[in-house]
Amino acid sequence: MHRLFSRKSPQQIMSDTDGGSHQLKRVLGPVNLVSLGIGVVIGAGIFVLTGQAAASYAGPAIVLSFIISAIGCALAGLCYAEFASMIPLSGSAYTYAYATLGELFAWIIGWELVLEYLLGASTVAVGWSGYVVGFLKDLGITIPAAIAHAPLAYSVGHGWHATGALFNGPAIFIVGLMSTLLVIGIHESAKFNSIIVFIKLTVIFLFVVFGIFYVKYVNWVPFIPPNTGHWGYFGWSGILRGSSVIFFAYIGFDAVSTAAQEAKNPKRDMPIGILGSLAICSILFILVAGIMTGIAKYSTLTGDAPLADAVTAAGPGLSWLRPFINIGIIGGLSSVILVLLMGQPRIFFSMARDGLLPMSFARVHPKFKTPYITTILTGIVASVMAGLFPISILGLMVNIGTLFAFLIVCISILFLRYHHPELKPAFRTPWVPFVPILGAVVIVMQMLALPGDTWIRFLVWNIIGLAVYFGYSRHHSRLRTAEQGIVAGRRSDA
Repeated sequence: MHRLFSRKSPQQIMSDTDGGSHQLKRVLGPVNLVSLGIGVVIGAGIFVLTGQAAASYAGPAIVLSFIISAIGCALAGLCYAEFASMIPLSGSAYTYAYATLGELFAWIIGWELVLEYLLGASTVAVGWSGYVVGFLKDLGITIPAAIAHAPLAYSVGHGWHATGALFNGPAIFIVGLMSTLLVIGIHESAKFNSIIVFIKLTVIFLFVVFGIFYVKYVNWVPFIPPNTGHWGYFGWSGILRGSSVIFFAYIGFDAVSTAAQEAKNPKRDMPIGILGSLAICSILFILVAGIMTGIAKYSTLTGDAPLADAVTAAGPGLSWLRPFINIGIIGGLSSVILVLLMGQPRIFFSMARDGLLPMSFARVHPKFKTPYITTILTGIVASVMAGLFPISILGLMVNIGTLFAFLIVCISILFLRYHHPELKPAFRTPWVPFVPILGAVVIVMQMLALPGDTWIRFLVWNIIGLAVYFGYSRHHSRLRTAEQGIVAGRRSDA
């Protein structure tokens, strides 16, 4: 049993990093890393879910929901930053758990990160498809519904049913395009992401600067709408439920840590990338949410494009901004897909390096120096998911898996300080144990605010993951093989 919780020391993890054919190319600086973080964080959450969460759960107090989520992410981000500066490898929370809680927890976290990155990319790709189809329709170009929507749908009353469509072609296209770009090279991908980040930051800047003049204070009254009598629907419980829903807006800042093995100076630059992108995005989210609910009554923000709806509600004086909003959304979602598809192969890369997945998952392209096999595999699976399933199904599991990963990172800092007090990372989480404990409490509160059926699906997902671990991974673990060799050697000597 104790072997299930065998740990690899930070020094051992670093020494086990293969060179040669398994070495990633270090080309990213602090600006690239901050840009990657902004690229994945500013996307579907702020462009889609903000309005829906305000209309259904929190009202104008959605601003407070963003602050609660920002606090939880900031506390977890401080823990991420210490790990990333000390273990600058591509495994993110998976690698950190391996160094503190042991192999079984590391596997579980790696399994949860599939929900965040792979299913997250599929979810955003479906959203991207909807915006592109609508944008092209405004230009007089119509994509047939048969190749622009998922063939399967699910409703509470009727269960699964066919929609009559064949596949979601635009969603498949964007996943394929981003995957190809990632195979060609991380440097090229980072350049593309930086361009997109500039575009959507410009759009958000325009919305904030010009939108503030159209704010009607009456739309903020009451700031916290009274509870409807049901938990989670307005009032303070609605604010907490809203923070759990719009948590999707913050998903991805941890993807910066998956690029640690491609950073030029990871011990210095990783904390900058993680905390810098999180700080910038949090400020922008709070500003956008406040102005959006000030321009339009929160109850009207039920559509898929709340920023564009708010611009329309402002009247002719701001209508010129609507096409720029749409372009920003399409570009913004593109960069989110790019960074999520970048993160998943690097998790697989680290797990394969440890023997928990086949070694082919750790193979690096001889020319491009990217994990091309796992990038292609991730792209294929994400394309299939995005092409066949609706966004409501794909997005069900993303939040709870990511929150659980953040929870483990906060707990891991406590174990790290206890088991390795001699380590002096370039960045240290302040006020330990207060910061990681408070971070864990905030994250657990958000997890408990999620619907019950989400927890059931989460349990089923983890049962499948444990079956894979006990059926394959534990038998091929490099750490386990090394320990068995040491024991066998001792017996031979005896």
